[in-house]
Amino acid sequence: MNRVGFFASSVFALLALASSMLFVVDQRQFGVVYALGQIKEVITEPGLNFKLPPPFQNVSYIDKRLLTLDSTDTEPMLTAEKQRVVIDWYVRWRISEPSEYIRNVGLDENAGATQLNRVVRNAFQEEINKRTVKELLSSKREQLMADVKREVLESVRGSKPWGVDVVDVRITRVDYVESITESVYRRMEAERKRVANELRSTGAAEGEKIRADADRQREITIANAYRDAQKVKGEGDAEAARIYAEAFGRDPQFAQFYRSLDAYKASFSKKSDVLLLDPNSSEFFKVFRGGAAGAASRH
Repeated sequence: MNRVGFFASSVFALLALASSMLFVVDQRQFGVVYALGQIKEVITEPGLNFKLPPPFQNVSYIDKRLLTLDSTDTEPMLTAEKQRVVIDWYVRWRISEPSEYIRNVGLDENAGATQLNRVVRNAFQEEINKRTVKELLSSKREQLMADVKREVLESVRGSKPWGVDVVDVRITRVDYVESITESVYRRMEAERKRVANELRSTGAAEGEKIRADADRQREITIANAYRDAQKVKGEGDAEAARIYAEAFGRDPQFAQFYRSLDAYKASFSKKSDVLLLDPNSSEFFKVFRGGAAGAASRH
């Protein structure tokens, strides 16, 4: 029984020793082997690897993927015209030389992110001090980011290289500090209202001009139509008078009788019409007295 227990214990010990000597490097990581605190080997390819058991050798891992560092500092920066602005930015970076990174930066990605954040912010501050707000918002913004990237690369590749590669530097937002943002918005709102009022005034003036021209054209059209109507009416009256004169000229007594009948008809158009005349002396009732009756009866 003791032999079985000893054998089992030996097997477990060997398995534990073997497991401490084997390690797997993922394709997303670097494997760094330490021997008594010193970097012994850096493994860049994924797979199963061997090392001496602790405490002779230990292994740690560092991310080899492309990392993103977002700005977290809201401290304003001064532009060339001394305007206080707040910018948001991000950096895409990766660890390219694990040995240099561990010696000069730190043992994990957080150490590099902390130091890189400081370097990037200082580079942005230096470049923004040279530019105006208009330039930050214009096409020169691309040049600003390129200059910041160049300065950051010079810092991380200096006398003590960080072992990192900065792939891209980007600005995501440029804004005034909160204390002056409201005044800027009020000024922009006032300017927009001024432009709107100017457009309304111009539109009202144009509208009055169009209405005045339309009224003038209307009056001209009505006047021309009235002139033409009066001309046609005059010609018609003249033609009617000529026809009446020609017809009545053939028999003057009948013409007088006919006109008298028209006068009577016009005088008694309503039942309520009343005329106070002397039938014996008034010329109005001459027809009724028979002066023209004989002439009328002959026709």
